[in-house]
Amino acid sequence: MGTEIQLKLGGIGMTYAKNHRGPDHGALFQPADRQTVRSDQIDCEYCEDEGEDPTPMEWAFVRKLRHVVPRLEMLGFTLDVARKAYSDWIVEWKDERESLQDEGDPPIPDPLSFDEFCAFANRQPIVDLDDKFLTSDDEWVDRRKPKGRFVSDIDVIERIPRGFDHDDMAWSERSYFGTCVNILHPYLMLRIFAGNGVNLDTDVLWHYGELVENGYATAEAFVPSARRRETFLIATEGSSDAHILRHGLALLRPDVADFFRFIDVSERHPFPGTGNLLKFAEGLAKIDVHNQTVFVFDNDAEGADAFGKVGTLTLPPNLRAMLLPSLECFRSFPARGPEGDNQADINGRAAAIECYLDHRLKGYPPPRVVWTNFKKEMDTYQGSLEHKESYTRAFLGLRADTLASSGYDTGNVEQLLDALIGECTAMAAEGVVALFDTPGA
Repeated sequence: MGTEIQLKLGGIGMTYAKNHRGPDHGALFQPADRQTVRSDQIDCEYCEDEGEDPTPMEWAFVRKLRHVVPRLEMLGFTLDVARKAYSDWIVEWKDERESLQDEGDPPIPDPLSFDEFCAFANRQPIVDLDDKFLTSDDEWVDRRKPKGRFVSDIDVIERIPRGFDHDDMAWSERSYFGTCVNILHPYLMLRIFAGNGVNLDTDVLWHYGELVENGYATAEAFVPSARRRETFLIATEGSSDAHILRHGLALLRPDVADFFRFIDVSERHPFPGTGNLLKFAEGLAKIDVHNQTVFVFDNDAEGADAFGKVGTLTLPPNLRAMLLPSLECFRSFPARGPEGDNQADINGRAAAIECYLDHRLKGYPPPRVVWTNFKKEMDTYQGSLEHKESYTRAFLGLRADTLASSGYDTGNVEQLLDALIGECTAMAAEGVVALFDTPGA
């Protein structure tokens, strides 16, 4: 009979393979997600009677959908991509239907809009659907008929753009629902199912233990975490920028921290400063490097100038540049210059990465930017935050288990991290769209 392996959400199979690993879903999970889970393919009574330990057959990766969603986004499987994929599929579906339409056939139903499709997919939580096996006198025919609560939804279901070769065999209310809606890439369907709050707390399961125990794959084939081709190299102006971003991701965005790589600055930064980062970007653009890379410039005068110059380059899709985000709280920030102390807008003038940290340090005065030199080409002053090394040390000393009790304000740095994640997500999404648009992909 062989051994099946599926990626499942609440019992609904998203992918299927038999006697081999099938698609690699390791990037959806992290090392802590590896655990033992009872499998419906294991005869537990037999194992108990024979005194066999079923544990090796129970190994799986398990993660709540709400913690899978950020990883789906980092892989480029966003709702916007799902909307485009659905729209593109409707065009193919209509062409297929029209090519086979004979005179006298009933009219082709008007397909559900993407929003209507999502509403139907999330109308009820997956775990609330009955998974009891239904039998009938004519089982083969019956397995193609609506089940349970979906009997009254036939008009809506007929408007779901399912291809003629779509697998519509079902044996329960839950499996019937799966055959109705699983029409897009499984990762896009997972992203769509996240629109239901209960689904967010439902397990995404990749059960592999029995496949390994039966000799169809090795345990080494099931590895968690982002693959190298799925990670993003983050290039920064200085060492402190890299340390702050790396620590911030691990501390505040642990669900996706493994998607990020940083240039080794343990001994020294190989290209320190704004000008060198600009030259590095120019060099990578010319040599057709294939790594997904994001160049991160400070939101100060020098960084804004360099960021503008990168914008004149012809960058391939896998290279992007970003400026640290402008924040409302930076529009009136304490500053000191030739005319003394005042409040100034430091966005695009002095907002280096240390400005995004919590500046409430015992024994230190309130934060202040000092205007240092005039940038003639931009007609503005460049500024620098006082005591920035102390703010950096305080942030790097934070630990996950004591963060909540520390009272540290992470609001600004979280906005920074979300801006970085947004750039990477957009890059990955472009890659997924390009792959879908490739003939034969």
